[in-house]
Amino acid sequence: MTINELQEDIITTFDFFGDWMEKYEYIIDLGKNLELIDPQYKTDDYLIKGCQSKVWLHAGVDNSGKVVFTADSDAVITKGIIALLTQVLSHHTPAEVAQADLYFIDKIGLKEHLSPTRSNGLLSMVKQMKLYGLALSAKAAEPEK
Repeated sequence: MTINELQEDIITTFDFFGDWMEKYEYIIDLGKNLELIDPQYKTDDYLIKGCQSKVWLHAGVDNSGKVVFTADSDAVITKGIIALLTQVLSHHTPAEVAQADLYFIDKIGLKEHLSPTRSNGLLSMVKQMKLYGLALSAKAAEPEK
């Protein structure tokens, strides 16, 4: 599925829920099912700066050249949010990740229902994922030595 198709699926899923308590429960459940980061990446080098809670994020590339994100957080809502982001951006090329317009965040009303510090953390997560996409794109474009 494309990034936009995945975003449309999330928007449809969130429309199904009646209120934000149900949506928060869904986000928490996503966090419980998050593919966790390898313990070797659960270090300060992989912490996302700008998040109130601790969020570790690692980006690898699979055999087909697609980005695979793994993550973890010490906060349940934040863990669910990073799970949503990895669901949308994993298994796409580095260029697709770097150029992604993550409109689903606004469409589901996520930013409005987060505290200002958590909203800033969300923006930091998106920024870091796009930076990984840029870095991996540049690395893929380097000639082999």
